[in-house]
Amino acid sequence: MRTGNISRKTSETSIEVEVNLDGSGVYAVSTGIGFLDHMLEQLSRHSLIDLKVTAVGDLHIDQHHTTEDTGIAIGEAVLQALGDKRGITRYGTAYAPMDETLTRCALDISGRPYFVWKVSLGMPRLGEWDTELIEHWFHSFATAAGITLHVENLYGSNNHHIVESCYKALARALRQAVEIDPRKADAIPSTKGKL
Repeated sequence: MRTGNISRKTSETSIEVEVNLDGSGVYAVSTGIGFLDHMLEQLSRHSLIDLKVTAVGDLHIDQHHTTEDTGIAIGEAVLQALGDKRGITRYGTAYAPMDETLTRCALDISGRPYFVWKVSLGMPRLGEWDTELIEHWFHSFATAAGITLHVENLYGSNNHHIVESCYKALARALRQAVEIDPRKADAIPSTKGKL
């Protein structure tokens, strides 16, 4: 089983994350930010990555540190679970429709973090979550996991649907990319021999 366990403690947050890349989408998530919990549950369910997240942060200040550090810790756990990345498909692409909304995600588990975000949101909050932090979560995750990640909302009007389709598209692309390719299960998927 390809698993990762990260304990991240700072003066601002205390976060425990467990992932199982070969899971079935079982999750237990508690960050203190309801909408973020809902999105992480979607990430787990649709990627089939088992995910356990317990985060306690300085929410009396704002949600920035909890959002950022949760993204970092999950990214680090995924990176740890990938090991030397031998046998993975490496690339993943997914479109996620949700009612009037359509979002595309493309990613490369390259070891070279890069992030492109083409998503516009017209509300300052979803539930209690500051919407400006959503992009920051994706950036923190991609950087910590060493992933080249492109997320683009093609169209949509409902902010809840737009954000949820972003997480579902990430989930499906990630599911594809971390799967073991049975034709090359013993090989690093790079001509360099290393990712």
